This record gives sequence, structure tokens and C-alpha cells, in this order.
Amino acid sequence: MRHRKSGRKLNRSSSHRSALFRNMAKSLLTYGKIRTTEAKAKELRGVVEPLITLALRNDLHARRQAYKVLGSHQLVKRLFDEIGPKFVGVPGGYTRVLKLGAPRPGDNAPMAVIELTRLGDAEAAAKEAPAKEVAEEKAAKPAKKAAPKKAEKEEAEDAAEA
Repeated sequence: MRHRKSGRKLNRSSSHRSALFRNMAKSLLTYGKIRTTEAKAKELRGVVEPLITLALRNDLHARRQAYKVLGSHQLVKRLFDEIGPKFVGVPGGYTRVLKLGAPRPGDNAPMAVIELTRLGDAEAAAKEAPAKEVAEEKAAKPAKKAAPKKAEKEEAEDAAEA
């Protein structure tokens, strides 16, 4: 019987599986979104979500535990300084698995995209903010150009009166 044996083996040895998920976790935390098979995406949640929970603790021991999984000081720093603060007050559910419609050509494996939930919102807001600034600058420029013309007209009228 298969009682209390959770997790997918994915036809790999345990060391291969752990290396696979470590590399996928690094990619997900680096890029915010990765495309993989559904089974791998669903299993990856069990690796990444505890890392983000560690980032919420934000103490030395949590950093060392995250380093054991990620193996990169730069990535641990990014996890604790950039990614973790975006999830403050969120009780889990840090990742989202979106199933893609088309299976992978070649072996017909069902594909999915796994992404960090709050990271996408922040990136979208970051893209909108510069667009708003550009729109405000464009609105301000015609007003600046119009003001000097009025001043020139007034000066010309003053000169004509004198």
C-alpha cells in the first residue's frame, strides 16, 4: 500500500529530484515565472512556498536554511530583501500554477506556468508607473510652451504701448 507516501517521483532518483527542484526554485525566484510540466509545477510549490515563508521570518537562521536550498548568497538576499516583503501579511498561496492549453510537442506532456502571485502585480504596477509619468510630462510640456508665448505677447504689447 502507498499510505503516507506523498510527492511525485517523476521517474528520477531522489538526488536527481532534489537537484531538479533546487534549480527550478532558483529559476522561479530569479525570473518570477517559469514554464514547465504540470506535475513539476505542482511539486515545485512545495519547495518555493516554504522558502518565501522563511523570507517572512527574516532572521539569520532562516537565511541559512534558505541558503541550504538555494546555494546562492545573491539569490537569498533577493529573496529576503525584495520578494519576501511583498508577501507580508499573506498567509500562504505565494505561487500560482496556470495550466497551458497546448501540450508539449514531442511527448504530449501537459504544460503549465508557475509564477509568484505578488511579483507579477508589482511588475505590472512598475510598468504602469513610468507610463503615467510620461503622460504627465507630455501634459506639462504644452503648458510650459504656451506660457512663454503669452509672456512674449505681453512684452510685445508693452513695447508697442511705449
